Amino acid sequence: MAAADLLSRARAGDGEAFRELAESHRRELQVHCYRMLGSLADAEDAVQETMLAAWRGIDGFTEERASLRTWLYAIATNRCLNARRAASRRPVREWDMSRFEAPVPTPRDEPVWLQPFPDSFLDGAVDAPLGPEARYEQTEAISLAFVTALQLLPPRQVAVLILRDVLGFRASEVAGMLEVSIESANSALKRARASMRRRQMSAGDHQPPPAASSPAEDAIVATFAKAWESADVDALVGLLTDDVFIAMPPEPFGYEGRELVARYCARQLGAGRRFDLVPARANGQPAFGAYLRGPDGARHATSFYVLTLAGDRVCGLTRFEASVLPWFGLPRSLPSR
Repeated sequence: MAAADLLSRARAGDGEAFRELAESHRRELQVHCYRMLGSLADAEDAVQETMLAAWRGIDGFTEERASLRTWLYAIATNRCLNARRAASRRPVREWDMSRFEAPVPTPRDEPVWLQPFPDSFLDGAVDAPLGPEARYEQTEAISLAFVTALQLLPPRQVAVLILRDVLGFRASEVAGMLEVSIESANSALKRARASMRRRQMSAGDHQPPPAASSPAEDAIVATFAKAWESADVDALVGLLTDDVFIAMPPEPFGYEGRELVARYCARQLGAGRRFDLVPARANGQPAFGAYLRGPDGARHATSFYVLTLAGDRVCGLTRFEASVLPWFGLPRSLPSR
C-alpha cells in the first residue's frame, strides 16, 4: 500500500495504517535512543513514548515540513533529552569501598547506567540511509567506547552530535528538530566534537580492532575464552594492552592497567573457581556470558563481559550484571555436566 494512502488512513484514526508506517522505523529509533541514553531499558521506554506521541499527533503531521522519518526522530530526540535532563533519572548510590579486596578499584567518570546493546537488534537499523553530514561509521557509532563518551556530554550536545555526525541530518533539519537556531545547533556541535576528540586522545593510540567475525577477531576471542575457562591468568595477561581498563557498571569505578586487571582476573579465577563462557555479540563487539561451575555440576550465570579489541590485543573489558543475559538469548543457568 502506498505511503500516502497509509498516511491518509492514519490521520483518519486507522491504527493499523499508523503501525505499518511507523514500525519500519522502530529499530533505528531504538538504536538512536540507546546512543543518547546508554541504556537499552531506557531506550525501549523512549521508543514507546515516541510511538505513542506520534500516534496522538499524526493528524497534525504534514510532509511539507519534514518526512515521517525526520518527524519521528525529532520526537524521539526530545523524549531522550527530557530523560537526560530528569534529575531523578540517575539516583546517587553510595558505595562502600571497604568491601573490596585489594586491589581497590579506581573511581572513574563512567556512566553507571550503561547497558550493552545486542547485535541482533541492529539488523535493519544501522543500514538505514545516512544523510550528507555523517562522519562516523555506523559500527563505530554503536561501540561501547563511543556510547560511553556520549553519556558524558551535555544533553543537547549529545543530540546534535548524533543527528549531525552519526545520522547525517543537515544543520537546518537538526535546528528544526530541537527548536533552536542553526547558530545554536552549530555551536553545540563544535563543543561536542572537541570533547570527543579530547576523550579519544586520552584513550591512547590503539590499533583499530579487527573486522567483526573475521579470522583475526575469531582467533583472539578463542584464545581469550580458552584462557578464561582454564583459569590461565598468564595467558590472559598476555592478551592485554598496557593501558587495559575494565569497567563494571553499575559500579562507578574499575581497574586500569595490565597489573591491576591481572590481579582482578586472578581473584575471579582463584580458589578453584572455573567458568564456562557462552559467546554473544554486543555493540558490534565480541561478548560472553560467564557461568560459574558449581561443585554439584550446576553452572549459574554470574556476569556478562564485552571485549574491546585493539589489533590482536584486548584493550578493554566491560563487566555487566547477569540480569542483561535474556537480551542476548542466554539462560540464567546451563545444564549440569
